[in-house]
Amino acid sequence: MITLTLPFAPKARPEKGGVVRRVVMGGKLSDLKRLPRYVATGVLGATLIWAPLLGYLKTAPLSYRSTTSLIMPGSGASASMNVNGIGQATSYANSAFASNAVSPTETYKRLLGADRIVDAAAASLSIERSELGQPRVRLVDQTSLIHFETTGRTPEAAQARGDAILAAFFTELDALRADEVDTREDSGLQAIADYRASVADTRAQIEALQMSTGLLSVDQYSVLLDRHLALDEKIQTQRAFLNDRTAATAALEAQLGLNAATAAATLKLFANAAYIALLDEIGRAEVALAETSARYGMRHPKVEAAQAARDQAASVALALAQSLSGLDTDALKDLDLAPDGARANLLAELVRMQVEVSGATEQLATLEAQKAEGQEALNSFAPAAAKMQDLERDFSVAEALFASAIARAQSSKSDVYASYPLVQVLENPSLPAKPSSPNRKLAIMAGIAATFMLLMSLAMGWIRIALISRLMNKPGAPS
Repeated sequence: MITLTLPFAPKARPEKGGVVRRVVMGGKLSDLKRLPRYVATGVLGATLIWAPLLGYLKTAPLSYRSTTSLIMPGSGASASMNVNGIGQATSYANSAFASNAVSPTETYKRLLGADRIVDAAAASLSIERSELGQPRVRLVDQTSLIHFETTGRTPEAAQARGDAILAAFFTELDALRADEVDTREDSGLQAIADYRASVADTRAQIEALQMSTGLLSVDQYSVLLDRHLALDEKIQTQRAFLNDRTAATAALEAQLGLNAATAAATLKLFANAAYIALLDEIGRAEVALAETSARYGMRHPKVEAAQAARDQAASVALALAQSLSGLDTDALKDLDLAPDGARANLLAELVRMQVEVSGATEQLATLEAQKAEGQEALNSFAPAAAKMQDLERDFSVAEALFASAIARAQSSKSDVYASYPLVQVLENPSLPAKPSSPNRKLAIMAGIAATFMLLMSLAMGWIRIALISRLMNKPGAPS
């Protein structure tokens, strides 16, 4: 029997369990027959890593990023205006960070990314919104800084897009502030109109009351009242003076034994030269009558002639006295026939005091008449004065509210930062010096890291039998 031995006889296939064990456990560390498989796997893995990466770096378009920084001042602002005769207006803008309920930085962050801001910026650049993209807004914690970034194919395009977003943002802020001021002004105008109507209505009531009563103001009533009180005091003083003068005049009349009218007539008569001459003539006639009566009898012609001369002179003197004094015959009998010297002074004093009493009496009567007239005016003005006081108080309140409303309306126009705080540009849109995408360094570092991880995985697969055996506390068996 001839047996042929083939030089390349096929090897016997290992059992199925041995193949699985070799795949799981691996071969010995010194088994270099596995090396081609590991090299092929490493080359294939490196190709899968570096081929897409290098293709991306070669074909990806360049992109530039421009950054802009905004800042919000943290302090508020206040202003006060005092208008003489109108009132005071105070305008105060709170700090943007005074309230914990609302964050102005979050508000502005949302506004920077709003559709109308992006649309307005794209329209200003004459590009589509999709081409402009959405700005990337970032807030810095514990600060009032707001950063946003825009991208473009060139540095100039990125910077221009940042300027467009910034311009649209400030334009929208101005529009929002103007709308707020207009809304406040519209509501304030209605209040001003109501206050103006209230002032006009109160003024009309005051004018109607003035026309119907003749009382111009409460001050007029106060003046009348003060004058009435002063007049009452003056009447009391005048009455005391009159009583004093009347008592003094009565005492002097009692001392002289004649009244003031007789004293005045006496002074008047004895101031007349003709009356004095007649008195002298009567005196001479009395002397002649006495002499003849002593020599002759009562029926003697000389005695009768002297008596006739005396009677004639007395009759003429009496007639002259009546014409000068206006007194009757009985009153003339009380005339003081010796008014010279100190008695004449007393007569003159009595006459002067009587004149003062007459003047004081007339003055008291006039004052009392004025008091009665003033009391009548006060009684008629009292209800009107009370109503006038109420109306003037209402008018003052309405006028103050009206002036205050006007002042508030004017001051609110200057308070444009009440709801939308002041924001300033800290850094204008930058002009990037190098592209931000693709990032070659980052891509290469990622490829190196992936390659390193591939090599590490191949190394772990090469020595897996030793690792698994150590973990299982069994010596490794060749496969």
